[in-house]
Amino acid sequence: MEKNALEALQDVIDRLTAPDGCPWDKEQTPLSLADYLIEESHELVSAIRSGNVADVCEELGDLAFLLLFIARLYEKQGHFKLDDALDNNRAKMIRRHPHVFGDTTFENRDEQLKTWESIKRAEHTDESGRPQGIFDSLPSSLPPLIKAYRIHSKAARVGFTWPEDEEVEQQVEAEWLEWLDASASGDADAQKHELGDLLFSITELGRRKGIKASEALDFATQRFLRRFTRMEALARERGQDFPSLSLDDKDELWNEAKAEEKNMKTADR
Repeated sequence: MEKNALEALQDVIDRLTAPDGCPWDKEQTPLSLADYLIEESHELVSAIRSGNVADVCEELGDLAFLLLFIARLYEKQGHFKLDDALDNNRAKMIRRHPHVFGDTTFENRDEQLKTWESIKRAEHTDESGRPQGIFDSLPSSLPPLIKAYRIHSKAARVGFTWPEDEEVEQQVEAEWLEWLDASASGDADAQKHELGDLLFSITELGRRKGIKASEALDFATQRFLRRFTRMEALARERGQDFPSLSLDDKDELWNEAKAEEKNMKTADR
C-alpha cells in the first residue's frame, strides 16, 4: 500500500536519524530544535501575510517537518507518540467546544470565550486541585506585542477590562499625555515606563476593534520598507546619491513612492 505524505515524511526523518544517517540530524534533541521551530513559525507567518501561496506551502512543509521531527524524538525516548499528541488535542478541542459537540448554547461570542477560558483553567490544576491562574499558561517567551494582546484577551474573558471602547480611547489619550510629561522631564526611566503603558493601552484598543497590534505593526514596517526601497530605486534612476539628498528631497521621493503604491492598488481593483 502506498504511504501517505505524513508517513513518507516520517520515513525520511527515520532515515536521517538512523545510525548511518545525517551526522547533524542524529545529534538533534527537542531542545536543540526549539529555536528552529520559532524561526520556521515566523517564516510561515511572513509567507501568510505576504499572500504568496507558494511560499505558504513551502513554509508549512518546513514547519510540519520540525514538528514531526520533535515528535519522533520524544517517541524514540519512550515518552509519547505523535498519535498521543493528536488524540489529546482532539479530545481537548471537543471538550472546549461544548456548543459544537454538545447541547450547550451561548448568547454571544464573549460568553463562549469565557467558557473556553474556564474549561482551559479547569484542565490544569495545582497539587491541591485548584485551577491554574488566568495567566499561568501564558508563555514567557512570547514577543511583547503578542503577549500584551493575549494578556488583554484573557483579562477580558474574566471581566477585567473597560466596559466601553470610548473608555479605552480615553485611557490611550491619558497615557499619551503622561508620555509627553515624561518626555519633557528628561527622565529616561519614566519615558520607558510611559511608552510601555501607551503601547499596552493601544494594543487593547486594537484588540477591541479586531486588530492585532503585532500584525498591524508588521504591515506598517513592510509598507515602510517597500516605499523606502522604491525611494532608493528612484534616486538611482536619476543618478542621485540617496544618502546625500536633503530631507526635503527625500520627502519628495517618499511621496512619489507612496503615490505610486496608491495608484497600483487603485489599478488592481
